Amino acid sequence: MNTIHLFKVEGIDGEEIDFSAFKGKKIMVVNVASACGYTPQYQQLQELQMEFKDKLVIIGFPCNDFGGQEPGSAEEIQAFCSLNYGLTFPLTRKVNIKGESVHPIYNWLLHKAQNQVMDTEVTWNFCKYTLDEEGHLIHFFPSAISPFDDTILEWLQT
Repeated sequence: MNTIHLFKVEGIDGEEIDFSAFKGKKIMVVNVASACGYTPQYQQLQELQMEFKDKLVIIGFPCNDFGGQEPGSAEEIQAFCSLNYGLTFPLTRKVNIKGESVHPIYNWLLHKAQNQVMDTEVTWNFCKYTLDEEGHLIHFFPSAISPFDDTILEWLQT
């Protein structure tokens, strides 16, 4: 399985997010949290989503695995993101990224044996994965890398 388009995940609102619907668009997968020092990146991610909406889909994966920084319910997370950042990109139900119950999409993203590109390690909130229009993993960016990083902007402009 070397394409993210084979995955479906539960959205924060209970609706299914089918990654095959994003064929032909670039995808950015980000593990997000509401009480993190990197939480202001939500604003930059929203700006990228708006500016590149015709060719980019950002999917936020709320996760409480890093510092317990996403303790809220689905409703609390949605309200926080809407009120503070006006998010329009999809969020999933809260997922696990480490431990025994790693979400299948992250299991795929983390292991070269599955994604055929690279092994990665999510060490904190707001790590970013970029995928091409065919759903192949392109790059991994750690939390400290801004969504406005030159490498990300160049990728979006190609």
